[in-house]
Amino acid sequence: MKKFTSVSDVKNLQDIIKKALQIKENPQSETEKGKGKTIGLVFLNSSLRTRLSSQIAAQNLGLNVLALNAAQEAWNLEFADGAIMNGDTVEHIKDAIEVLNQYCDIIAVRCFAGMKSKEDDVNESILSQFEQHAKVPVVSLESATRHPLQSLADCITITENWKEDRKPKVVLTWAPHIKPIAQAVGNSFTEWMQEMDVELVITNPVGYDLDKKFTKDTKVIHNQNEALKDADFIYVKNWSSFDDYAAMPEVKENWMLTGEKLKITNNAKIMHCLPVRRNVELSDEVMDGENSIIYQQAKNRIFSAQAVFSEILDEINP
Repeated sequence: MKKFTSVSDVKNLQDIIKKALQIKENPQSETEKGKGKTIGLVFLNSSLRTRLSSQIAAQNLGLNVLALNAAQEAWNLEFADGAIMNGDTVEHIKDAIEVLNQYCDIIAVRCFAGMKSKEDDVNESILSQFEQHAKVPVVSLESATRHPLQSLADCITITENWKEDRKPKVVLTWAPHIKPIAQAVGNSFTEWMQEMDVELVITNPVGYDLDKKFTKDTKVIHNQNEALKDADFIYVKNWSSFDDYAAMPEVKENWMLTGEKLKITNNAKIMHCLPVRRNVELSDEVMDGENSIIYQQAKNRIFSAQAVFSEILDEINP
């Protein structure tokens, strides 16, 4: 693995899931693998699970970890090519990345969608610069359009919780929110589920369809109750409109996931990437109920990151 920004960077999904589950059984099995190597974790946005899980994963491999909250601790960054930097920005992203090249053997970066320019977000205006200018492997800790380490953790979690011989029905359901949220988690989850042996259904209100680049031929149902029928797993997540970019069209129906709605499922397991707006996206009884595997997902973030870092170290040290 030379980089990790999407499912397309994974040679064999089942193999890396198996590797992650083996790591989970013994997280200290490769403590010498990263010895003498440094990973730079660059956060342009807020983080809890991604930062902590990535640090734990790197430390489990013996990597030296440099974590930078770039939005608060670094110089104001300029991202535009050809910019005349006579304003508030102090350092160009190209220069910052070149310095990271000198310090790090792996660069991992977290950068959210700006939610202002559809073109910039779709084209990954920030992550693409890391991919272009980095001379070492780049790992996405979430970008404008994808969250691959989260999605790998989701695949691990579903694998752990499904032992039947049939395909599970997995429903990605839109949920309400108080502000516009990017499509990254929904996009990414859809991409990764398309590589899993599952029956995937997406349900969202009219006006909230995800980018067809990611959904492809996945079934999209605009009636939540219809979609939830006989579901084995329900992934709850909000996103704003893609077509009317970053807009929040009015939704009159109640899309919050409740215990009552679970009655039409096949005793479905509940998933969410966190953080969650309780009693907005899903109710307390669902979040804290026996069907919730949300904290298991969060723990598996360690092992998804560790499996990826381990694969990249194999490339660095063949």
